[in-house]
Amino acid sequence: MPSRSPIAVVVKGYPRLSETFISQEILALEKAGFDIEIWSLRHPTDGAVHMLNRQIRAKPVYLPEYLYQAPGRVLLGALGALARPGFLKLMGVFLRDLGRDFTANRGRRLGQALVMARELDPAIRHIHVHYLHTPASVVRYAALLTGRSFSFSAHAKDIWTTTDWEKREKIAASAWGVTCTRAGVETLRELAPPGEPDRVGLVYHGLDLTRFPEPPQHRPARDGSDAATPVELVTVGRAVAKKGFDDLLEALACLPAGLHWRLTHIGTGELRVDLKAQAERLGLADRITWRGALAQDDVIAALRAADLFVLPCKEGEAGDRDGLPNVIMEAATQGLPIASTRFAGVPEFVRDEQEGLLVPPNEPAALAQALARLIGNPALRARLGGAARRRVCEAFSFEAGIVELAARFDAVLAGRQS
Repeated sequence: MPSRSPIAVVVKGYPRLSETFISQEILALEKAGFDIEIWSLRHPTDGAVHMLNRQIRAKPVYLPEYLYQAPGRVLLGALGALARPGFLKLMGVFLRDLGRDFTANRGRRLGQALVMARELDPAIRHIHVHYLHTPASVVRYAALLTGRSFSFSAHAKDIWTTTDWEKREKIAASAWGVTCTRAGVETLRELAPPGEPDRVGLVYHGLDLTRFPEPPQHRPARDGSDAATPVELVTVGRAVAKKGFDDLLEALACLPAGLHWRLTHIGTGELRVDLKAQAERLGLADRITWRGALAQDDVIAALRAADLFVLPCKEGEAGDRDGLPNVIMEAATQGLPIASTRFAGVPEFVRDEQEGLLVPPNEPAALAQALARLIGNPALRARLGGAARRRVCEAFSFEAGIVELAARFDAVLAGRQS
């Protein structure tokens, strides 16, 4: 593979088990010939490391999460900034931002940008950032100071919880941006500079199917009638409000007493203790296994052992929401039918009665009805699961997204070098 120009990729935290789509993309770009330098605003907090991250050549550079942790780096960054031609322009933008968002976090973004501007390899002329909120602020400031260009990938929370003025100005300052759902594209294009809606494009994450085994050739025809062979439900995601796990527990409590099932939850998160307490109150504790964060091999093994996948997405705190959760597509690779909600990017992959069953968000009773249908009907599960597998293989090509990103990087880098 011919060598391409180097780029920096900035993320909020690296590596993170909940962001395998970013690791997948970085690895694919390396294989496409790009020399990647990874910059992270935070150190990892997960106990396990995904197998993808072990394959990535680039080693992360960590910015000081809090400026007092690295006063020397911050001071050298500030002194170096004074001599740069972009310093006055940067300060004008920063002070205007500070006037609208007078927070300590805003000052931290500036400090991280000063460190990055000083330490970034001079050969790197373009920066790509994941998420339009805090990471994009750091990158925008560093790009202003150094004269570099930048692009962005927006995903979910950053689209729905960042103020319009900030999104509008970041889009205008960027070379281009992409996001992973039609709803996200429509929202960001409304904020793009007049006459430039194409500055924001749609690129689905997709899945590299070579990382996943073929689905099981046969699953037991369990129908929930036998306590010795309960139907196995699995869900994967951080225990946060937007995943809807509280609604899932309420729905499970509504299922007929004679319907036998078990649920496995995979993931950590701030609401995990509350969810366990809710399960106790509802009398469900002995039917639920909380497995915590798992490496990818263990997640795949859990999907293969399950009969159906459920994730009742909804709006979380302050408008937070998912895009198209990658784990839904991962479940589809193993031929699992999907029970989810008509919310965010989910219907872009799961079509009701085709790859799964969709219900309105925030309606546990409707979710209970869908789950009861799936638990009691192994033939329906097999039909929907097979269709889900075909959809992820045929319509959500990971390779197409990487080709699109590589072309965008080549174009902007060619412009930088001309």
